[in-house]
Amino acid sequence: MEVRTRFVVIDDDKLNNKICTATLEKLAANADVKTFIDPLLGFDYIAQQDKATGDDATVVFLDINMPTLNGWEFLARFDLLDEAVKKRVKLYILSSSVDKRDIDRARSDKNVVHYLVKPLTRETIRLITYSQNR
Repeated sequence: MEVRTRFVVIDDDKLNNKICTATLEKLAANADVKTFIDPLLGFDYIAQQDKATGDDATVVFLDINMPTLNGWEFLARFDLLDEAVKKRVKLYILSSSVDKRDIDRARSDKNVVHYLVKPLTRETIRLITYSQNR
């Protein structure tokens, strides 16, 4: 049985969200893509993952620089969630920042799988979906 991957893009840039959605739907079979321009709404959605049905994994692409709740604040809140939620969610930073401090900070966060620089690429999607279906 193939594990279905749910993708969540949390970025205040509507254009980036459209690009991510189009890329994911084109490259990931049966992709379930949700986007949030409001990081608080995105966090609330992620926090409810322990109530989701099935064993579907959730891959989150999180921007760093956003109003109301930046990526670092999001990660601090995420760290307080129940382990059942954190186990189902794979967090990737997806940012336009190439600042070494941002990259190092993301790499040092135990909940971040990897730091990715925008835009989302075909190769990145293939690696992520391959690792999710293993």
